[in-house]
Amino acid sequence: MTLLDAPKFDEARERRFQVVFYSGGGLLLFVLVAWWLMAGRPVDFPWNWNNHLMGRSAVNHFLTAVEKNDLPTAYGIWTHNKNWQQHPTQNGAYPFARFQQDWSSSSPDNEYGVIQTHKIVAARMYGNVLLVAVLINGRKSGALDLDYDPKSRTLNFSPPGVELYLGP
Repeated sequence: MTLLDAPKFDEARERRFQVVFYSGGGLLLFVLVAWWLMAGRPVDFPWNWNNHLMGRSAVNHFLTAVEKNDLPTAYGIWTHNKNWQQHPTQNGAYPFARFQQDWSSSSPDNEYGVIQTHKIVAARMYGNVLLVAVLINGRKSGALDLDYDPKSRTLNFSPPGVELYLGP
């Protein structure tokens, strides 16, 4: 075969290649947009979108349990340990008695009163944790800032002096 003996152009093969190429690109774009929307439209790098998705879900489940006044379930979500009652001394840094003082609807330490509704308004990565700002009981300011650790999957209060800017 010489240079002048080129193979015949196969129009059907070229058309199939274009259809597969553009369909694959469109499918990839659709999956990325769907993943971004499910993660809560984070303004972050794509490799952190799963942290946003899991962190927002954990905070949502936690606060739903607190709204139902199901504190044992809420504490299990907080510590990422559903069977925490079988070994209550394992979480010595934040025991269940202190948790009840902070989150119980009748506790004087709970500055929000009875928690009836919540709305997650912001989530951003801060170092290795996801900071989540939540407005409680329809408040317009004074958000509750929680952090979600993606490695241990536990919740905690945000570090002192660290809060998310929610705008004017």
